[in-house]
Amino acid sequence: MEDKNHIKVEKILRLPSWIKFPISRASEFERIQSLIKKSNIHTICEEGRCPNRAECYASGTATFLLGGSICSRACAFCQVSKGKPSEINKYESIQIAEAVKTLNLKYVVLTAVARDDLSDHGANLFVSTINEIRKMDPNVQIEVLTPDLWGGGKSFEDKNKLQKERLKMILDKKPICFNHNLETVERLQKEVRRGASYKNSIGLLKKAKIIDPNIQTKSGIMLGLGETLEEIETTILDLKKVDCDQITIGQYLRPSLKHLSVKKYWEPKEFEYLESFCKNLSFKKVSCGPLVRSSYHAG
Repeated sequence: MEDKNHIKVEKILRLPSWIKFPISRASEFERIQSLIKKSNIHTICEEGRCPNRAECYASGTATFLLGGSICSRACAFCQVSKGKPSEINKYESIQIAEAVKTLNLKYVVLTAVARDDLSDHGANLFVSTINEIRKMDPNVQIEVLTPDLWGGGKSFEDKNKLQKERLKMILDKKPICFNHNLETVERLQKEVRRGASYKNSIGLLKKAKIIDPNIQTKSGIMLGLGETLEEIETTILDLKKVDCDQITIGQYLRPSLKHLSVKKYWEPKEFEYLESFCKNLSFKKVSCGPLVRSSYHAG
């Protein structure tokens, strides 16, 4: 829209009444936040300001962010810092394992910033951290939420081969679940996920099932970026075609004025419809609602 002086003015939608953030126990929340800071580790819960982080902490779940806190890509929806990634912390995997033990976590999600600067695109970060956690406690269940592991090589065939090799390194460690998010529908990928593509992400999920059919696969999308219901249904069907087991669908909430604006707040009844749509397709687990995020109720 424009004002009378012909200056573009962005229309900002007000937060609807049905989006209510959970109330946390302040003492427990602060204890875990303090430990994370003292341990020199990062979590996507904190870096991404997840609205559910207090609930997850209380239930014994946390999502650790590998590879530092600066991402080599600049996705337009994400609150994680962008720029030149920091030097790899060679003690990171040990520090995370110690934090898992101290917090007595039973289910851990490992994710990472995109590290296009590394030859393995960060695959070894997952491998080493899984190894260290299992040294501490072999009974901890571990889910991985990876970037697309795409890049390097001169041709599509080279990149495809490298992606498969990196993925196999991680899956050989037998995580309980492999998660990779599409984030949005195919039409909006370029605008939302800079440096990633729908085809490469679908391909990664497909490869995961081929490499190890026994590992659960999972993906998630955000709503409110300008997608249509038909596009959402097509995305869900595409995930089903590659035998994706679990799906998460949540509302995009704008982190700051520098990020993409919210085009629509989808209503609870619309989330209920999408949940039913997914369940009718026999996904093994469906998490669908305004505040749902990719690690919501992961355990």
